[in-house]
Amino acid sequence: MVTARGLVHAYGERRAVDGVDLGLVPGERVALAGPNGAGKSTLLRLLATLLRAQSGSLEVLGEQIPGGTRAARAGIGYLAHDPLVYLDLTARQNLELYGDLYGIADRDARIAELLDRVGLPGRAEDTVRTFSRGMAQRLALARMLLHRPRLLLLDEPHASLDARGAALLDDELGRAAADGRAAIIVTHEVERVARVADRLVVLRAGRVVLDEPTAGLDPMSVRRRYEEAAE
Repeated sequence: MVTARGLVHAYGERRAVDGVDLGLVPGERVALAGPNGAGKSTLLRLLATLLRAQSGSLEVLGEQIPGGTRAARAGIGYLAHDPLVYLDLTARQNLELYGDLYGIADRDARIAELLDRVGLPGRAEDTVRTFSRGMAQRLALARMLLHRPRLLLLDEPHASLDARGAALLDDELGRAAADGRAAIIVTHEVERVARVADRLVVLRAGRVVLDEPTAGLDPMSVRRRYEEAAE
């Protein structure tokens, strides 16, 4: 689903992503962790085709990037750290807008399904301006899932979610893996990694310093492995 080789992206003289190799197969969930400034969000934006690498090669969903960017984006669901929803539209109107952009044939049924799944059916006709941040992020989660993406890319998703939303997200990540979809989750909550990811990848100064499976690791073991790698 993702094959990255030697990805580099710099801001001026600083390499935010410095020669990253990363692979992702169907059904896999990867937690991407690291200290502030390690390059996690930049790498996620490269994989989402929102930034262009200055060197290296990238294939996403069978498409070479940048040549196949448009086709790849049709299969990507991207959840930013901020909800990025329209505050003056209702929850339903937000999803209708994105449903039309993606040309979803069963738009209305899909919207009803997702509003129910993220726990917002009773707020469908309310403007997002009246939502808490956690509710707005749950709506953003529904928007990300609307077009049935095969690759989920999430930037610190748990940080903005309330407890109910975090549990819903964990369930959705499990459902995605069972369906053969794949996910990369940027996180600072490394103790959660053992519950929601099959692999832990740690970045430091733009480089991968750890890439290992989480099978058999409890939350404290994951924390210890992260701290050893990130120091």
